[in-house]
Order: sequence, then C-alpha cells, then structure tokens
Amino acid sequence: MDISNKIIGLSISVALVVGTASAFAGGLSIGTQSGSGLGNAYSGGAAVAEDASTVWYNPAGMTTLPGRTNVAVAAHALKVSFKFQNTGSTLPLGAGDGGNGGGWHLIPQGYITHKLSNTFSIGAGFNTPFGLETTYDRGWRGQAIGFESALKIYNFNVGAAYKVNDMLSVGGGVNYQRAELKFNSTPLIGLVEPKLHDNGIGYNIGVLFQPTQQTRVGAHYRSSIKYNATGSLLAPALIGGNSTASAGLATPDSFSLSLLHAISPRWDVMGDITWTGWSHLKRLDVVRTSGVASGTSPVSLTFNWTDTWRFSAGANYKMNDQWKLRFGVALDQTPTNDVDRTARLPDQDRTWIAFGAQMKVSKNGLLDFGYAHEFIKNASVNNRDSVTGLRLIGDFKSQADILSIQYSHSF
Repeated sequence: MDISNKIIGLSISVALVVGTASAFAGGLSIGTQSGSGLGNAYSGGAAVAEDASTVWYNPAGMTTLPGRTNVAVAAHALKVSFKFQNTGSTLPLGAGDGGNGGGWHLIPQGYITHKLSNTFSIGAGFNTPFGLETTYDRGWRGQAIGFESALKIYNFNVGAAYKVNDMLSVGGGVNYQRAELKFNSTPLIGLVEPKLHDNGIGYNIGVLFQPTQQTRVGAHYRSSIKYNATGSLLAPALIGGNSTASAGLATPDSFSLSLLHAISPRWDVMGDITWTGWSHLKRLDVVRTSGVASGTSPVSLTFNWTDTWRFSAGANYKMNDQWKLRFGVALDQTPTNDVDRTARLPDQDRTWIAFGAQMKVSKNGLLDFGYAHEFIKNASVNNRDSVTGLRLIGDFKSQADILSIQYSHSF
C-alpha cells in the first residue's frame, strides 16, 4: 500500500466515527488534539514531536520521527458540566434553571507522516479543532436567550517539512475546514433557528530548533480561516418567517512557542506559551438572503471577545524501557467578558491538572493514556431578551473532565 492510500484510508476511517464531535474548551477551541499530549496538559506542544500528531502542533517536527511512516490515532471522551444558578432573573420564575447544559462528547483524531528522503517529509491529519454544544432543559427560564447551540468545525490538514541541518527543520501545511453552525431560542414569538454551513482554507507554518541533543525549541503559527456560512433560517411570521440566510464568521489565528529539555536520562521538562487571536470576534449577524425581509438581521449574537494566553508546563518520567509517566498543568484564559457573556457559551478562565502514561506495547507500537480535569471559574451572565426586555441573571458553575487514549506506530 503506498502512502497516498494510507492517508486516504485513515481519513475515511476517522470521518466515519467523528459523529457529533463538538465540545467546550477555551472560547470555541477544543484543546485536545492528541492523546499523547493530554498527560502533559499539552505543554511543549510545538517542540515535542514524538508522534504523527506533530502534523497539527508543528509540521517541522515530522523530520524527527522514527522510521519512514508514522501513524497516530486518538480518541477523547469529554464530560462537560454547565449548571445555572439564578441570582435575580426577571425571566419567568418557576420555569427551571436548565439542568446541565453540557454532557459527554467523543472526539477522535488521526494523523500520518511519511519520509520521502532523509530531509523531506509529508503528512496529513483529520481533527476537530473548534466546537461548541450546549443544550438546556426544555422550558427553562433562559430559553428566550438560548436553548440549543452547536458549532462543529472539521479540519483536514496536509503538510510538508524540510530538514535544513541537524539543528533546524521547517514545515508548513494547508488546512481545509468544514464549519456547521446551528443555534436556536424560543422567545414569546416562537422558535428562531438558523442552520448554516461553509468550507474554508487556511495554513500553518512551524520551525523546530534543536541546539543540543537534550533541548528542542518549537514555534508554530496557524492562520485564521474565514467563512461566509449560508443555509436556512426558521423564524415566526411576525419577524419575516422562514428564509435563506448567511452569516460571516472566522476561526482565530494562534501562535505557540514551546520548549522541551531532557534534564537527565529519566526526566524531561517542557513548557508552552500560546496566544490566540479571538479579538476579531465581535458579533455574529444572521442576515436574510431571500423573502420580503431580505437584508434584515433578525438574529445577532454579541461577543466582543479579547485575545487570550495559555501557559502550560509539564514533565515526563521514564520508569524503564516500557513505561513513561506524564504530568502537566496549564492556565487557560477565557476570551469572554462579564458584560457580553451568554448562556450559549458560559466560558471562564480555567486551570488544567493532567497526568498520563505511555506503554511500549511492541517494538514500534506505543499506547498512551491520559486524564485531565479543568477547574473553571464561575461565569456570570446578565442577558436581555430582546422581545420582552426581561433578563437572565445568574452564575454558571462549570467543570470538565477529559479521558484520552492513543495508539502510535512507526513503520
């Protein structure tokens, strides 16, 4: 089987199980893009380059992988909890507080790399880098603000890397993404629900510098991808009825700087600083593109988000030739603010605590397990219903747990 067939086969198999892969992370980001990195809270992501997931974290790392072909397949089970506590809402009392707006989510990924020569490598990956899904109990007091919300972005990344010399590698890639957006609310006038989708293309570039055998430094940039999503709008006759619609949205760009250092034959330490450019996300206006009310915007979401920083640190301990233990912590800022935060995404700053283990199951096969808990600050909301002027006021208590497994193999 040649390398192109391997890439196509892996991409199809992952796509078949991706299902409803969307979940809550910092902003709209899904922070789990490999199983091996979870145990370190993804610290050192652009510098580690230990398996095929480097296609996503830094394509320059493809030149450092063992063998000619490397494959990594991962699955993550995320349990997210959003529980609203009313502190003064004027929306109908006795309507319930929505239950748990989160739930379980399955997020798979697959990556493959291949060395065409000692200096040139190619690779591909399929993952879900952005997503959101919140669903509250029917009839809850905030249903005029938000009932169901879902954003799913699927990414197919192809890349190449060139080894300049023993110390320096460079790499880049092209990303093709599919965005699907649906959200609804049930104000007094009836159900309002846009369903929109679009495809987009972006790029990522990276550099891996290894001044000594013990130290690696990685830098990686990923571009924003813009969408003009189109689809349908379900709406009551009072505000124009059903029609086609469109909305402009974009993913953020990001930049990571990472370090990996082996302080002894048994201990590695690592760190990462990642900036994410959320500040372009100010509003999302759903505009009618047909009917007598064409050109109007019956649905708008206000964000006014700001850029964020994520800081992480981790360590590996090599017990023996078969087992490696992983540890990590991270501080992850939210792009939201107390004025514009919405029940659709009650995001706040979070702290990650993570640990994991890697087992060598064969000469060329590695199995990784990881777990992380996210401690999330209480998120206050003060949202106004545009029809009645009544408000949803309260705090969301949130947390998240992540379980990951990954199998990696070199050929």
